[in-house]
Amino acid sequence: MGTHPEPPPLPARLSDPRPVITVGTLGWLMATIIVVTFGDQYADYLWVCIAGLGVAAFGGLIFLLQRHAVRRGDRSAQRGL
Repeated sequence: MGTHPEPPPLPARLSDPRPVITVGTLGWLMATIIVVTFGDQYADYLWVCIAGLGVAAFGGLIFLLQRHAVRRGDRSAQRGL
């Protein structure tokens, strides 16, 4: 059997995680605002929204730290972000 050629790299717009992080964080922020606005009707979901905001903030922080490490030239940093 022959060797398979390497697949072409993804376009930059498809490999950039910033839009996904931004949209996800804004989605959780909007959900939290809606839950707080409607009060008792959706009170059970408040902690879910707060947890979603926390996970989004943590993921964004990890992304920023990895980009900073790449710029700094750290050998253990994840490349391609």
